[in-house]
Order: sequence, then structure tokens, then C-alpha cells
Amino acid sequence: MGTCIICGTPADGRICSSHEEDVLFEFRGDSADELTPGRYYRGTVDGFAEFGVFVDVGDSVTGLLHKSELDKRLESLDWDSGDTVYVQVTDVRDNGNVDLGWSIRQGEDEFRGTLVDDPHADAPEASPTGNEDAAAEPSGGGAAAASASAVATTDSVEDEAETEATDEEPESDPSRVTIESLSERVGDSVRIEGEVAGVRQTSGPTVFELRDETSTVECAAFKEAGVRAYPDVETDDHVRLDGEVELRRDELQVETESLVVLDDEEAAAVDERLTAAMTDRARLGEVNLLAADDPADTVETAIGDAAEAVRRAVFEARPVIVRHSATADGYAAGAAIERAVLPLVRDEHVKADAEYHYVERRPLDGEVYDMDAATNDATQMLEAQERHGEKLPLVVLVDAGSTLESSDGYRLLDVYGAHRVVVDASHPDDDIVDDVDTIVNPGLADGDTDDNLTTTALAANVAAHVRDDIRDDLRHLPAVSYWGDAPEQYAALADEAGYDETALRERREAIALEAYYQSYDDKRELVADLLFGQAEAPGDAESLAAHVSEQFREKLDTEVETADRNLSVRGENGVTFAVLDTDDFTHRFDFPPTTLLLDELHRRRRDDADEPFVTLGAGDDEIHLRSTQAVDVRAVAETASEYADDAGISVVGGRDGHLEFLTGERDEVLDGVVTAVAEELGE
Repeated sequence: MGTCIICGTPADGRICSSHEEDVLFEFRGDSADELTPGRYYRGTVDGFAEFGVFVDVGDSVTGLLHKSELDKRLESLDWDSGDTVYVQVTDVRDNGNVDLGWSIRQGEDEFRGTLVDDPHADAPEASPTGNEDAAAEPSGGGAAAASASAVATTDSVEDEAETEATDEEPESDPSRVTIESLSERVGDSVRIEGEVAGVRQTSGPTVFELRDETSTVECAAFKEAGVRAYPDVETDDHVRLDGEVELRRDELQVETESLVVLDDEEAAAVDERLTAAMTDRARLGEVNLLAADDPADTVETAIGDAAEAVRRAVFEARPVIVRHSATADGYAAGAAIERAVLPLVRDEHVKADAEYHYVERRPLDGEVYDMDAATNDATQMLEAQERHGEKLPLVVLVDAGSTLESSDGYRLLDVYGAHRVVVDASHPDDDIVDDVDTIVNPGLADGDTDDNLTTTALAANVAAHVRDDIRDDLRHLPAVSYWGDAPEQYAALADEAGYDETALRERREAIALEAYYQSYDDKRELVADLLFGQAEAPGDAESLAAHVSEQFREKLDTEVETADRNLSVRGENGVTFAVLDTDDFTHRFDFPPTTLLLDELHRRRRDDADEPFVTLGAGDDEIHLRSTQAVDVRAVAETASEYADDAGISVVGGRDGHLEFLTGERDEVLDGVVTAVAEELGE
């Protein structure tokens, strides 16, 4: 029986059980069952997988650090194969698999010492690192010096626990400083007053994200490894924190010495200061649209309101979730918002991977924000709140969400208090206004939607007011989103930015192709390269956009050629209908999707046809409609139901959407749709 080198209590070895997590172990065994769960070990990165990182612990044992254990996204880790890392063994399973946990301490000098874990030695932990003949001792000096240092550290932890229990502040009373000034105060003791924006528990300290009127910073508080410090402090509390400013892995962090929840009067003063500063920072001056006589000028005020809502969310440390349709217009519009929010988040949060926690762009699997999408978002935001102490997000709907089919989804978010912003150029339902906080839609401004205005044009204007210094990056985006001729103002903007018609077409087609494959994935880096990479010379075969565009054209042309030969043409009441059986003459699980194929077929046929000309894509249980003149799909469905009253006809996506019906009723529904459209557009 020996004594613990840190606290001096009797121990079976050189360290007692209560301090095993304070030191680092070097494993010299050759079997997983020789590891001790709970200990921290030096390891080597062996490889990466979609679900985590494989780490060699010693020479003979490999464990898995699952991505759910990381305090950042897997793709944001700066580890390479062969790198030395520090992990905690959390479990050794019966089958020999080793589960590893994340360690916030990623340097040997961040532990109180280093011990050898050699199960084959005559006495446990008898061999020190780098000295086979001496008793094991902490790194960084002789046993006596190391023990004294450890005792001093232990005393400071006990003092902190006592401070936490009594809510007493240290004798020193540093002046309050702002978070934005911390970069000039590394090594200093400081006092910060602000609001807790997030709380997460690591395998070591508890990390509080603190926000004041200038910025945010992470503050580490340690009680015991993996034990919640200051358990009464929660997200949204107004607090006073004293601590020392440190620089860890090139990131600012405050080591907490005292954390006190402010009383009503002091809390109100802090809240008033933060609210006033937040309003000033988020508020926009004059709205300055991207182009003179911008087609979006009917919603100028709404554009400013939407931009202010996004800015406020970032300043309040709320995640911004951008939801958009999986189309070229949806991806380009969503990427415009993302382009503005990312640098704003980087400026606001000192942590390097903040952009992966506070900005997410998630494509939608449809034309509306339905309960499936809303349930997914609600689940993720509640998990983030529970696991990481994050605030509820701002959900921004782009190129979707203007119709009543999205109401149930919005109301689910509203139950939890998550705010909703909509940016959409499609025909809206007036009643949707009651279900969102802010909506940018020309159809609500003047009662008539401009059919020659894309959602990307609206979103680019919103993004330009979220972050003014990225305005030049956005000038070509509106023109990219037009499959036909872009308005003159947007074409001129793109030309000024160096994008000619070929460059615009290549980007539009490339985004359309990538939007289809893995449509549930944001493809952040690829989309950014395609949309914001420097404009190459026309026809440059080496450019990424040109390469992907060529694939798009080959796939689309082949499909259009087959579909065009199998169109059936019929006329009624002066209206010409081109009908495609989308079940028999499209590839259901390959590019292009039905909607994009019908768009292209309609564009190619309409110029040689007499108006009005309508293209219909009829499947077993749905019909999509394209027309040279505006058609209200809801009105069509109502009339068609009179001719096929047992078909259960419904509309998805409002008056711009498509019809769905019971399988087996296609012929009756198709006849009813033709009759309904002919009545609406005919002579």
C-alpha cells in the first residue's frame, strides 16, 4: 500500500482512485482488457471513418472515438493519421472493442503528471515514463516538487468548490471588461458580466459560453473531471464571472474562478444593456438593394426585417438553420444566406469551429415545410439544448414555406419558441403570415407575385443586408438562378462581376445536378466552390462548374430526347396539352428528377406552340403542371375533383404546387385536370 502522490491518501499504487482522471497514462499492455476505464491515455490517430476516429492506445490496442463524443464536428478536427492525441477509455466491451471519450486536454502539460500503465510489471505503475528503474512520478520535475504542485492545484479546486457553494466572490475585485477586449488581456484576471448563451459538459471541465454586448467567449469551470460545475447556472441566466484569460490551441478561453448568478436588480441592468446593444447592432440603416430599380423593391421593408432577424439571432448566440428546397434556385438562395451568416458567426464567436455549431443549411425533401421536416428540426434543436446548452435556433425557410401546407410545421416550432423567417418568390397564402415572424414574398406586398422573380434574387438581397461586406460576392447570384433571360438589372450585375452567359449557365446547371444527388446534404464546400469560385473563361474545360455542367447537359439531353418522343398531344377549348407518362418514360431513381425534366420539356416545346400551351407530367398518384399562362393549381384541383370525386385529389405546394391523388385513379384525374385547365385558360 502506497500513498497518492497528489493528495497523500493511502492508495494501491502511485495514485488514488479519486485522482486517476487528473493524470495521463502511457499504456504498455497488449490486450484491451488490461486497460482501466476512466483513465486518460496517450494515443495515436490510426484512421478516420464517417462515425468517428480510430485511435491506437499503446502498440496493440485500438479504440473508437465516436463522433458523438467530440465537442466539435468530425470534419473540423485538425488531426491527421499518426498524430499524438489524448483520450479517455470509457468502456472495454466483452468482445474486446474499446470505447473512447473526448479529452479537452490535448497536451501533456495540461495533466498533473504522467504515469505508466504496465500490467506486466512486477508492481502496478512501477515504471516511470523515460526511466525504467525509478518509481513512477508526475512529469515536470522531482517527486517532491510534483507532489507540492499537485497539492496546490487540489487546494484551488477545493477553494473553488467552496466559492461555488457559498456564492462568495474572491477578495480581488477586478474591473468589468468587455469580451471583445480579451485578446489584449491574455494572462490577466478579468470580470465579465453577461448572459449564459450555452452550457456543455466535457469529460473534464464544464464549459459556459458567455455573451455580453460585444461578443461571446467560452469559460471553463472545473470541479471534478466530468462533473458539472455550478449546476444552478443555466442558459439565459445573467451572471458575473471572474477568471483568468488564457489562449488554448490559439483560441481564447477564460478559466473560471467565480461564477455568480446576478440578483433581480443587477440582472435587469445587464439585460437592459445587452438588449440595447443588440438592437443597435442588429438594426439596419437604409435598405440598399443590389440593383437600381430592383425587381425586389416591392418587398424592400420585409428584406430589411429578415436581415435584422438573422443578425439578431447571431448576436444572441442562436443557431441559424437555413431550410431550402433541393433545387438550383433553393440551393443558390440558401447558399446566399449562408454566405452572409458564416463570417458574422466567425466574428462573433471566438471558437474556431463555431460556424459548424451556429450555421446549418439543410435541404428539404419536398416543396413545403411539413411535419416531417419540422419534427426533425425540433428533435435536433432539443438535443442541442439538452446536450450542449444551446439556445433555440432561428429557422429560415428559403424557396419554400409560403403556403398553408407548412402551417403545422411552423406551429410545432412555435410550441418551443423557435422563430421563423420565410424568403420565397412563389405564390403565397395570406394566412401563412400568422404562422411566421417575418416573411419576404412579393405576393404579400402587392397581391400579385412577379413570375419573373426568383427566390435567389430575394435571398441575395437579404444576405447583402445581413453582412454588407459580402455584397460583391452576391452580385452574380440572381442571374445564376434564371433558366430564362434574367432581368436586365441582374444580367448587368453579373457582367460587372465577371460572369458572362456561359459562366452563369454552367453554374446554374452544375448546382441543379448537385442539388439532386444526396439532396439531404448541404454540400457546403462544393456549393461554395461552384457558386462563388472565380469566373473562369467561357468554355474552360478545366473549371469545376464547366465539368459538372457538361455532366448535367449529357444526362438531361438523353432523358429529354426519350421523353419528347413519348409525349402525347391533345387540345381542348383552344388550349394545347403535351402529356408525359412520368412512370413509363422517366428514370425514377436517376437524374433528372421529374420536375426538372418537365421544366426543360416545357421550355423546348412552348416556343413553337400556340398559346396557351400546357405540359403535364402524370404519374400513378401525382400530376405536375407547367403552363405559358398562370394557372392556379388549387383551383384546378377543386374543379378536377368534380370529375373524379373518388380520387382524393389534394394539392402540395399551393397554387404553384402539384396534385396528388389515389393510385389507380390517374385516367379520371388527368381528364379532370385537362378540363379544369381548359376552362380556366380557354377561349
